[in-house]
Amino acid sequence: MNQETLKKEENPKVYKIDSKSRMTITDVAEILGISTKTLARWEKTGKTRKPKRDWRGWRIYNEEDLAQIKNFHETVFEVE
Repeated sequence: MNQETLKKEENPKVYKIDSKSRMTITDVAEILGISTKTLARWEKTGKTRKPKRDWRGWRIYNEEDLAQIKNFHETVFEVE
């Protein structure tokens, strides 16, 4: 992901995402501060919805997916 797509705002935990951006599982995990295995586990157990996949079978997340996962993450873990 390039720097133009993902920009940190003043608060280090707040990111502004270009609405047309496509994020990989690694990008989403980095933004939320969790592992890719955790995201995959949440998907497998039905705690988060399954993202779209590209022609290679890789997970592709958009801003809506990120917001949904972020909401779930904040309900599970206390965010400071």
